Amino acid sequence: MKENKNLEFKEIVNKTFLKTVAAFANYGGGQILFGVNDEGESIGIINPDETCLDIENTINDSITPRPEFLFSIDRKTNVITLTIKEGLFKPYLYKGKAYKRSDTSTVEVDQIELRRLVLLGENLYFEQLPSKKQDLTFDFLLNEIDEHLLISKDAKDIDILRTLGLMDKNSDYNNAACLLADENIFPGIDMVKFGSNINEIEYRTTIYNVSVLDQLKKAEEVFLRYYKVEQIVGMKRKAKFLIPLEAFRETVANALVHRTWDISPHIRISMYDDRIEVYSPGGLPIGLTKEDYISGYVSMLRNPIIANVFFRLDIIEKFGTGILRIKKAYYDIKHQPIFDVTENSVVTILPTENKLEDFTVDEEKVFESLSNGFILSSSEISELTGFGKDKVLNLLKELIEKGYIEKLGSGRGTKYKAR
Repeated sequence: MKENKNLEFKEIVNKTFLKTVAAFANYGGGQILFGVNDEGESIGIINPDETCLDIENTINDSITPRPEFLFSIDRKTNVITLTIKEGLFKPYLYKGKAYKRSDTSTVEVDQIELRRLVLLGENLYFEQLPSKKQDLTFDFLLNEIDEHLLISKDAKDIDILRTLGLMDKNSDYNNAACLLADENIFPGIDMVKFGSNINEIEYRTTIYNVSVLDQLKKAEEVFLRYYKVEQIVGMKRKAKFLIPLEAFRETVANALVHRTWDISPHIRISMYDDRIEVYSPGGLPIGLTKEDYISGYVSMLRNPIIANVFFRLDIIEKFGTGILRIKKAYYDIKHQPIFDVTENSVVTILPTENKLEDFTVDEEKVFESLSNGFILSSSEISELTGFGKDKVLNLLKELIEKGYIEKLGSGRGTKYKAR
């Protein structure tokens, strides 16, 4: 056995275990084994029955509110197992402080995390709290509703907003309303398109101060600029997505719906020739494991009001994390998306689907311009792809070295064709 986030060893009984009891009660539960050393070896406890009573009294006297726990004793080794259940009445405090587990250590939570525990204990979400900004308009949201939902023409805007859960009984707007408002005061989406390396930035924009619905739409417009190409099939041009559009849309929608909104970082979208990386701030909701999240079958909504609006507009599914829809979009693609979770972020990596595995996005655009046997000059290729002439010449050189492009002629009469 080894210690982990939900398991701690104590060779002897002293009051340091109380921090861990509070941490387990606040986050997911766990076990403390008394009479086991750091190497996982059973040492045993003298008088385990009496020790259990002392531990119980110490917990009841030291932690507020009282957590739910139980004991078991291994009579062969005299090892005591203390099992602490995650509590409903958060935060659980030891000496007035709340704690959490960080890998195999127990640490005090910061003020942001403490506020989240308080909300959980009151069965509230951050999006339900009153918005600091009350002079809100909802033109974009109402237009989306009018376009996608069958709502009576006689329905009043205020009734629609109230039905969506954006107002309290006093008709004051909550944080969910502000997120969906035309002038959203919360963080947005930072998008960067890198060139051949991270020191070369081709494009950068930050989408903020608009409805989260509008943020999703604007992010998609940037995506189309770089990952939608025209492919010539026969005598016709056909649109091709180097990354499945459904996967990108679902990933960004998930980030908007599931992120924490009580911290300032933007959602970050890093775009490369061979992939897109989406970083959603805040990690996973309490109670949801990395394995549950990646499986795609278990979802715990951090922002149920926002999620409900996205669901009504058919942007996301009501249940699930969206990962299954992302995986479905990549069903017949060799390189699959990657999902990772850290304490402070959820990361999704969407690889490009290149026609040839060792093509970059830009190389594929050049190669596609020469499909169907076209023989073109570098200037003509530049016009078709929208790339500068120097960039086209560098890309052509790389494709020639890889053996996919053939150079014809020399000087001003130089032309190129696909092999």
